[in-house]
Amino acid sequence: MPAAPNASPPSGTPSAGVPHRIVIVGGGAGGLELATRLGDTLGRKGLAHVTLIEKSRSHFWKPHLHEIAAGSIDLHVHATDYLAQSFWHGFRYRLGEMVGLDRERRLVHVAPVIDDDGAPVTAPYTRAYDTLVIAVGSRTNDFGTPGVAEHAIALETPAHAERFHRKLVDACLRAHMQEGPLGPNQLQVAIIGAGATGVELAAELHKATRTLVSYNLENIDPERDIRLNLIEAGPRILPALPERIAVAATELLVGLGVKVHTEARVTAVTDAGVRLASGELLPAELVVWAAGVKAPEFLKDLAGLETNRINQLVVRPTLQTTLDDAVFALGDCAAAPWLGHQGTVPPRAQAAHQQASHLVRQLRRRIEGQPLADWRYRDFGSLVSLGEYSTVGNLMGALVGGNLWVEGLFARAMYKSLYKMHQVALHGYWKTAVGSASRLLTRSTEPRVKLH
Repeated sequence: MPAAPNASPPSGTPSAGVPHRIVIVGGGAGGLELATRLGDTLGRKGLAHVTLIEKSRSHFWKPHLHEIAAGSIDLHVHATDYLAQSFWHGFRYRLGEMVGLDRERRLVHVAPVIDDDGAPVTAPYTRAYDTLVIAVGSRTNDFGTPGVAEHAIALETPAHAERFHRKLVDACLRAHMQEGPLGPNQLQVAIIGAGATGVELAAELHKATRTLVSYNLENIDPERDIRLNLIEAGPRILPALPERIAVAATELLVGLGVKVHTEARVTAVTDAGVRLASGELLPAELVVWAAGVKAPEFLKDLAGLETNRINQLVVRPTLQTTLDDAVFALGDCAAAPWLGHQGTVPPRAQAAHQQASHLVRQLRRRIEGQPLADWRYRDFGSLVSLGEYSTVGNLMGALVGGNLWVEGLFARAMYKSLYKMHQVALHGYWKTAVGSASRLLTRSTEPRVKLH
């Protein structure tokens, strides 16, 4: 594959003989799928030079972060190494975090990378592009609530999820070994935000904590000692999903003993627990903040591109930004119009997958100088996994004849298929099938929950 230059002339037009330069910033579900498929279809054939810029070294599917937090799955088994993926699929991976953009010269500015010991890994650099796709995802929005940064963990990255799990295991070991009674907030968990992440984490933690203490932590009685609080400022959990799904999920969580607090606005998080607007303090040793999302701060006022109040880049139906035809955005960082509906497309994994698939075809048309087609979001429904207890949701589309309510084993199978579709997009059918079979075989020799 020909090497890409690190700078471009002011016009941004590549030199003679240099393939079209596509730079993708962000290796989440949409960004990595796009880089993989463009590398396979354009990069290998010399029709484009595809570069992925990402600050992490490996990729993990974000909807499963709650399972890392609970210890239900091992990150290192399911992570995809960016460097290896780029080698296998005809694109280039460059480590780093985008911090600026020169639209006139078509240059992406990337910050230096520093290792854990403070030593430099890469110096600051720029990357030239003819087409730029920004796919940097979203971050948790704490709405300026006091104490969140100091006393709560947001499940934004695998590192955050692993940190929560270590603290959970440490809390159980501490409680098991101490001689005196438990303190008022010991083994109490507060999950702030009852969207899909919060609800799925609550169910997963209920199972995981009971499995964890079954490994000879006999001084802990999970039914007596462990408390899970799910806190939602709105009138019901899962506010973005149909009410029927919310009702079913609430009934199951309450049946498990999870304390569901609705219309409970959090005003502060302290070392003792969570303070509500009513004045009530919910004791908690561990606090997860899963309420609200926004795009990264650096997108606000990025080279004059239009953004909305949560820093999302405003894009046209073609997924091009409103002020620059050469800059596209996809996934949670993009405010994409939902054609035929009011408002924008919701931040869901299925939207990022559809946008990536759309851009694979459209970027080839852009290289060939053809007009681009609009992207139309197809809502295939919503599924919420409640761990091993159940899965509930609705499927939509012509295949199921409109809107089909599903739950139980069938819904769980459909939920798992979403992740398998993502794996197929990255690795193909054969490698996904072999990897799945291998994990089934090794699962019988491993603890049912990660113990460290």
